[in-house]
Amino acid sequence: MKINGKKKYITFLKFKRDFQKYGLEKARSYELILHWLKNRLSRSQFLILSGILVGCTAGLAGVLLKTLVHSIHFFITNKVHFEYQILFYVVFPFLGIVLTTMVVLTLFKGQDRKGIGSILYEIAQNSSIVSSVKMYSQIIQSAITVGLGGSAGLESPIAVTGAAIGSNYAQTYQLSYKELTLLLAAGATAGIASAFNAPIAGIMFAFEILLTGVVFTDFIPLVVAAVCGSLLSRILLQEDILFRFYTREDFNYKNLPYYFILGIITGLYARYFVVMSQKVEHFIKGLNMSLLRKAMLGGAVLSLLCVLFPPLFGEGYDTIKSFTNGNVHSIIENSFFRYFDIGQWSIVLFLILILLLKAFATPFTIFSGGNGGNFAPSLFAGGSLGYLFALLCQQIGFEQAPVTNLVLVGMAGAMSGVLYAPLTAIFLIAESSFGYDLFIPLMIVSVISYLIAKWFSPISPELKILAEQGKIFTHKHDKNLLFRLKTAHFLDLQSEVISENASLKELFELVKNGRKNIFAVINDHKTLKGILTLDDIRPYLFSDHNEEIIMKNIMKAPPGIIRLSDQPLDILQMFDNTETWNLPVVDNDNMFLGFISKSSILLSYRELLKTYSE
Repeated sequence: MKINGKKKYITFLKFKRDFQKYGLEKARSYELILHWLKNRLSRSQFLILSGILVGCTAGLAGVLLKTLVHSIHFFITNKVHFEYQILFYVVFPFLGIVLTTMVVLTLFKGQDRKGIGSILYEIAQNSSIVSSVKMYSQIIQSAITVGLGGSAGLESPIAVTGAAIGSNYAQTYQLSYKELTLLLAAGATAGIASAFNAPIAGIMFAFEILLTGVVFTDFIPLVVAAVCGSLLSRILLQEDILFRFYTREDFNYKNLPYYFILGIITGLYARYFVVMSQKVEHFIKGLNMSLLRKAMLGGAVLSLLCVLFPPLFGEGYDTIKSFTNGNVHSIIENSFFRYFDIGQWSIVLFLILILLLKAFATPFTIFSGGNGGNFAPSLFAGGSLGYLFALLCQQIGFEQAPVTNLVLVGMAGAMSGVLYAPLTAIFLIAESSFGYDLFIPLMIVSVISYLIAKWFSPISPELKILAEQGKIFTHKHDKNLLFRLKTAHFLDLQSEVISENASLKELFELVKNGRKNIFAVINDHKTLKGILTLDDIRPYLFSDHNEEIIMKNIMKAPPGIIRLSDQPLDILQMFDNTETWNLPVVDNDNMFLGFISKSSILLSYRELLKTYSE
C-alpha cells in the first residue's frame, strides 16, 4: 500500500510540473485534465475528443434554447383563450424586439452582429476567433425575440452559439488555425443537428455554407459533434418539440410533374423572399432613428401582422405539422378568418396572404433589432407553399396530388433557394420525415429552386453582403486565406527615408551606411513626396555631379501607393499592375509609414496555405 501511494504521489508531482511548465496554475480542473490529455494523445485522438466535447456542449445549448422558446409559445398559444390571445399577439411580439434591443444596448454594448454571416465574417476576417460573449449572447437574444413571437428561426443563433463554443474551446487549448476552424464548424454542426435532430444535415451545413471550397482531411470531429448534438436533442427534447414529420405518402414516379412545377414555384418564391428581405433591411437601415425607435417600429409592424395572421407568430413549425396532419382548419380558427365561412378558397386566400407577408414579418423581426435567422422562415414558407400548391391542384381536378409530400419537398425547395444550400435542405427533410424514398423529389425540387436562385444572383445573400463590404472573396474560396493576412503586418518599419531638400551627399551617406535599395522622399511633415531606387542614383555615382542637386529634383512618383485599409488581395493586384516588388504605404493624411514588398506577402500566404493544408 505504501509503495502504491508513493507511485501515485510521484505521478501527481509530474502532473503538477507539466501544468506549471505551461503556465496553467490558475486553470480549472477539467482544463488541466484536457491540457494533460492534449500532450499525451495524438493529434487525431485529441480532435475526436474535442469534437465530442464541443458537440455535447453545443447540443445542450440548442436543447436549452428550443425548450425555453417552446415553453413560452405553449403558454401563449395553448393556455390562453382566443380573445386574450389577440391581446398577447399585440403585446408580446412588440416586447420581444424592443427588449432584445435593450439587452443588446445595455449588456452587449450594441454589438449585435448575428446570423450565419457573422460566422463567415469571423472565418474570413478574424482567423476563426469568435468572441466568448457569443456563447451565451445569441441564446439570450433569440430566446427573447422568438420566444415572445418574433417571426424568425432559432437555428442561426444556435449555429452561432455552437461556433463560438468550438472556437473558444480551440483557443483555450492553443490549437492551430486549421483546427480552430474545424472545431468552430463542429460546434455549428452540432447546433444545427440538435435543432433538427438531423446529424447528416448538420454536416452538410458545415461543408456547404461554412467551409465552402475548403477541404478537410480531419472530418471525423464534425461527424462525432453532429452525432452528439443529435443524440442529446433526441434524448432530452419532448416529442412535440422535435422537428419530426411522421405522415407522408409513398413516392410515385407518376407524380414527378408536380415536383418539377413546385421546384419552379419555390425558386421564384425564394427570390421574392430574398428581395423583400433586402428591401426591408435597406429601409430600416436608412431610417434616421435610434436603435430603440427602430425596434419599436419593427415590433409594431410585427404585432399587427401576428394579430391578423397568427401563423406568422414565432417559428411556425406547428403550422407545418398541421398541414401534414390535415388539420389546417385549426390554424384558421385561431385567426380573424374564423368569422367567415371557411371554404377551400378561403384557405387558399389565407395561405397566399401568409406567404406574401412572411417575407416582411421575418426581416422586420431581424433587422429592426430582434435576433433570429432564415432557417425556420424558409421552411415555414416552403411548407405553406407546398400545401397551397397541392390545394390548388385538388381544386382544379387533380385530386391525387400527394399533399404531405408536396409540403415536405416544398420546405426543402424554399430553404434551398433562400439559403443556397440544396444538400442541407435535402438531407434535413429526409432525416426529419424518415423519407429517404423521397430523395428523388427532394433533389428535383431543391436543385431547380437552387438553380433559379443562382440565375438571379450567383452568390447567396449572406456572402453577397460580405463581398460588397470587401470582407470575403466569393469566386475562389482558397483566396479567402488572404483575408487572414493584415496589411500592417507586412510593413517594413526600418524603411529608409530622406528629406526632399537633402543633397546628393546625404543620399550617398544613406546608401553607404544602409542596406536598402529603395528610399522614400518626404517633406518636413513626413508626407510622402516620391521615391528613389538604386537605379535612379546610379547615373550620379561616378560622375562630377552638381552639389546643388537635391532630392526633389531627381525623385520620381511611386508607381502605386498602398493604404493601410487595402486588402492583401488588392495589394497583390497592384503589384502585378505596376510590375514592381516594393510599394510605399501611407495613412489617410498621406504620411509615409513604410514599404511593403510583394515577396513578403507571397511568403506569408505560402506558409498559411501550407499550414492549412497539412
